Amino acid sequence: MLKWLTGKQPIPVWVIKQIDDNLLHLCGQGSVEPQAKRSSVIEDLHAGRYQGAVSMAGGGLVLNARLFAALVPLEALQLDEQGHAHWQGRRWYVAQVPQRCWTYEGRLTPQRQVFNNQEQLVSVEDVSDIRRQVQGTTDPGQVKFDPSGVNEHPLIAPREDDHRSAPRHGSPRLDKWRGHDD
Repeated sequence: MLKWLTGKQPIPVWVIKQIDDNLLHLCGQGSVEPQAKRSSVIEDLHAGRYQGAVSMAGGGLVLNARLFAALVPLEALQLDEQGHAHWQGRRWYVAQVPQRCWTYEGRLTPQRQVFNNQEQLVSVEDVSDIRRQVQGTTDPGQVKFDPSGVNEHPLIAPREDDHRSAPRHGSPRLDKWRGHDD
């Protein structure tokens, strides 16, 4: 009751993870609790300037607004029967963003999936850059074997064979732990 009187009741929003040319990656609904005047928070939401906590619907998860491309008041974005969004005077395709991607900070890419005999777009992590780097750096058909110790990093511990031949540079303190109390 006090929140209603003070105007600090939660503001329901659509949570958009990423905005592409004609596609919205939509996480679903959430809400923000205004710390300032409700009208100024709604103005910040419309302008894309809102900073603060976002409570995600259906789970109680609270995330930082910086993880999302836009937080849109519910009345500013409508979904139609075909699964398209109407926002900012435009018609957008919608890709559903699964919860595992809500905190992902890289690019998302849409994939077509069939659910209940209906095709829909689902957002997934775009790992094409990683795949390209891996394919460009190694050839899985070749393995190089070097003579022992030739290309080893100086911080890698020597092999057992190398302990016997290498001169000891141990400190007296370490020798006590090894049973050398001279």
